[in-house]
Amino acid sequence: MLEAVLFDWGDTLFHFAYEDELLEAGWAAGLRATGHDGLPDPRPAAARFREAYLPLLVGSDSLDEVEYPGLVREVLAAFGIEPSDEELGRFLEAEHEVWRPARQLGAHTHSLLDALRERGLKVGLVSNAWDPDWLLREDLEAMGLTDRLDAAVFSSVVGKRKPHPEIFERALADVAVPAERALFVGDSRRADVGGAAALGMTTVQAFWFRADPDDRAPEPDWEAFTPMDVLNIVRRLTGES
Repeated sequence: MLEAVLFDWGDTLFHFAYEDELLEAGWAAGLRATGHDGLPDPRPAAARFREAYLPLLVGSDSLDEVEYPGLVREVLAAFGIEPSDEELGRFLEAEHEVWRPARQLGAHTHSLLDALRERGLKVGLVSNAWDPDWLLREDLEAMGLTDRLDAAVFSSVVGKRKPHPEIFERALADVAVPAERALFVGDSRRADVGGAAALGMTTVQAFWFRADPDDRAPEPDWEAFTPMDVLNIVRRLTGES
């Protein structure tokens, strides 16, 4: 009996539209927010971050999540800025805000989550996200997802990235549902399908934002080309006519 549907976040419930210009704009805003005098040109700082640290965040196969505030602190130190914890927090908040236009909620995300909850199913989110938890929670609120989720688990909190089992296990514990009674929906073949399948969850690969060709994981149990396909899969699994 199906009791819960867990989702990946990026490129499943929302699309992240990366733009390199926003990287520089984010660093400029973050530097200003520290309040330090004699701030460096943000372009070299952004370039250093792009070259040395961005590969650790995007495209890495590591199962250990990076400590993003620490990476930012390292770059700032290289340019002569030693921020206090409060100043670093202001930097992270200002930088994160610049990226708001890049976080584009799926048109059918709300209706899909509402339809699942109306069926008495627990709904959760499991995301490889490196930003601090407090910023990610603000994103959920801004996207109208907070009240539509029974659980939200981020790799920045757990310290492990999908497909590591710990992050999935945390979410299953939060919704109090065993793996064999949960459906996992995500775009990544390795991180989402492979990680969830290893724990015994039924898997759905989402294709509405992108098609992941990675073959380092088993085939998904189901494929969904629109968010509403997920609802049809749930209807099949629950025997709903």
